Amino acid sequence: MKIPNWLTLTFLAVSFLGFLDATYLTAQHYLGTIPPCVITTGCEAVLTSAYSVIFGIPVALFGSIYYLVLFLLAVFSLDMKREAIRFAAILTPVGFLASLYLVYLQLFVIEEICTYCAVSAAASTTLFILGLFMIRKSSKSKAALQNASSHERPGIRA
Repeated sequence: MKIPNWLTLTFLAVSFLGFLDATYLTAQHYLGTIPPCVITTGCEAVLTSAYSVIFGIPVALFGSIYYLVLFLLAVFSLDMKREAIRFAAILTPVGFLASLYLVYLQLFVIEEICTYCAVSAAASTTLFILGLFMIRKSSKSKAALQNASSHERPGIRA
């Protein structure tokens, strides 16, 4: 079974949402402003914590790059390059594990929640789940092809 288009399009939309969110946070970092927290009150504490940068680079920039790569792979897969979406699906555990760690830091170390960070965590979790479905569909497809090619086809006998 091939990966359904709706799955690829959903992956595309969620990766774009994650890209917008992370890029907004990256821009705010370089502008030196803290975006207003709408639902929670912890954005400033989280976005100015020691954990918000790695080697002087905002964590959000790493997120932007991650989501952009996934988005571009999903776009390429729409042009019948199915391996691109499979590769994107294989990358999703990286973002998911990073999000788990960052959520842990927010909850148990910083003890504040950033709304924008929560959006990114939700996006990476959704992409991880979609990636699991894609890998499963892809595995079924490969297994079916191997199974079909391994059976002898009866020929015409004289």
